[in-house]
Amino acid sequence: MTQYVKKYVEIEIDREDMLSLTRRMTLKRTSMTRVAGAYMDQKGFIEGTFNTRFLKLSIPERVKNLEIAKAIPFADTNRNLKRYRMPNKNGVKDSLWQLLMGVRAAGLENDSLLDIFYEMMAEKYQSDQEYGVFLYHDRYDIPSKSADHKRLGESVQVFEYLICAVCRVSGDYEPEKPECGFLFPAYSQGGALMNCIDIFQANEAHPHNEFAEMLLQ
Repeated sequence: MTQYVKKYVEIEIDREDMLSLTRRMTLKRTSMTRVAGAYMDQKGFIEGTFNTRFLKLSIPERVKNLEIAKAIPFADTNRNLKRYRMPNKNGVKDSLWQLLMGVRAAGLENDSLLDIFYEMMAEKYQSDQEYGVFLYHDRYDIPSKSADHKRLGESVQVFEYLICAVCRVSGDYEPEKPECGFLFPAYSQGGALMNCIDIFQANEAHPHNEFAEMLLQ
C-alpha cells in the first residue's frame, strides 16, 4: 500500500459517472473548449508551453488529444482512478485547490496561473525521460431526465472541469499514453464534488507518489 493511500481516505467512484463523461469524448460530441500544456526535460526544466482553443486543432490533433484526455476518466475505476478529498484549504491563499479553481474559472486562459502549476510539476514530478503536462477544459451540459431516465432535452446544469494528463514524450514532443493525471473537480450523480479530485495512476504497483502528494498536500 502506498504512502498517500495510507494518509488519505479513498471515496468510491461510480463507474457510470465516468462513462457519462467519456461517451462525449468523440469528434462529434466533444465540448472541449481549450487545451494547454508544457514540455519538461527529465531534470524538470520547462522547454516550452502551448495554449490553444480545442477547435483550432487539426482533426488528427483533436483525435489524439481526445484519446489522451479520455484515458483519465475511462481508467479502471477505483483501481487506476481513485477519488480523494482534498485538504480543507479552501480559504488558504496559494493552496493548490485555489489554484485549480482559478485555472478552471479562467477556462485555461490565464497563463500566469498555468505557469505556477507547471512550475509545481517541474519541482515535484520525477521522470527519467522528457514528458509533457497536458491540461484540458470542458463544459458538460448535464441533460435533465424524467423518472424513467429518458432525456427531456434541456440541460439543468453545467459541469465545468479540468483533466490533466502527464505523458512521456519522444521525438518532436510526441506524447505516449498518460502515466498519471487527474480529473478536477470530481463528478458524481450529475454534479461537481468541489472538494474532491480523481487521481489517475497508470501503474498502480509503481505509482508516481510525488504527483499524488503534490495534489493532496
